[in-house]
Amino acid sequence: MSEKIENILIATDGSENVKNAVDWGIDLAKSTDAKVKALFVIPPVGVSAAVRGESWAEGTRTHLEKEGRDATDYVVEVGKAAGVEVEPVTIEDYPSEGIVNFAKENNTDLIVMGTLGATGLTQLLLGSVAENVVRHAKTSVMVVP
Repeated sequence: MSEKIENILIATDGSENVKNAVDWGIDLAKSTDAKVKALFVIPPVGVSAAVRGESWAEGTRTHLEKEGRDATDYVVEVGKAAGVEVEPVTIEDYPSEGIVNFAKENNTDLIVMGTLGATGLTQLLLGSVAENVVRHAKTSVMVVP
C-alpha cells in the first residue's frame, strides 16, 4: 500500500463475529498513528414497523440505538486499552450504503469490518453488507474473518 493510512473506519454491529475486525483495526491504527471512527448503522425500521404500530417502531428504534452505543463503546474501550482514541458514531441508513457514504464523506483511507455480523432483531448478515461495501466503496476495505 503506497498511501499513508490516516483515517480508519471500523464498522461494527456489536456481534462476537466483529470483535476480531475491531482488534485488527485498532492494531493497525496504533501502528500507523491513524484516527479511528467506530460506526454503527441503524437500518430503517421499515414497513413492517408501520404495520405493527408506532410504539413497536419506537421500541425497536430505542433498542437499536442502545445496540449502537454498546457496539461503538466496545470499540472505544479496545482503543483505549491500546492507546488509540476512537470516535463513536451512530447513523441511520441502510448498512452498506451508510458505511460507504460515511467513509466517502469523512475522507476514510481504510474501512475495517467483519465478514459476518449479527442476526436476530436487526436481521443483518454482515457478510452481504461486507460484500456490498467491497463492491461500492471508493476506498480500501479490509474484511476480517
